[in-house]
Amino acid sequence: MPNCKTLVPFNGTKEQKERLKEVIRTHKGEKGATMPVMQEAQKIYGYLPEEVQVMIAEGLEIPLTEVYGISSFYAQFTHNPKGEVQISVCLGTACYVKGAAEILDRVCKKVGCLPDGISTDGKFSIDSTRCIGACGLAPVMIINNDVYGRLKPEDVDAIIEKYM
Repeated sequence: MPNCKTLVPFNGTKEQKERLKEVIRTHKGEKGATMPVMQEAQKIYGYLPEEVQVMIAEGLEIPLTEVYGISSFYAQFTHNPKGEVQISVCLGTACYVKGAAEILDRVCKKVGCLPDGISTDGKFSIDSTRCIGACGLAPVMIINNDVYGRLKPEDVDAIIEKYM
């Protein structure tokens, strides 16, 4: 898919780095500081790439494995940048057995990007997710805050067109 980046080079600014340093200074030495620092870092950068995780680990003087373990365990954290239009396709059991894989394939073809990637123009990002708790509407896709359920592959193009 020519329009897709799954690995986007980190491009943080000096201002972002200074903001993160201030957050770290504010929380350093506090018990349980890692999670709030990571949450603030994600607000600053929009995601938690390896470079930001290293800054957090070094700033809080904790192992990088601790930061990575938290960032990879909790769904609120992402290691990849998100597009202006964020698409999530549920691949939980109920959705999967009702054809979610086909929905995801159709979304990827329409947008020109792989799952867990971002389009080169930054417009679209696609995430394949686990259960989102809307099993009665399976298969389900969320675009920004809009939920689309009981999808068929042929529904996808018209839905995506609304966001182009």
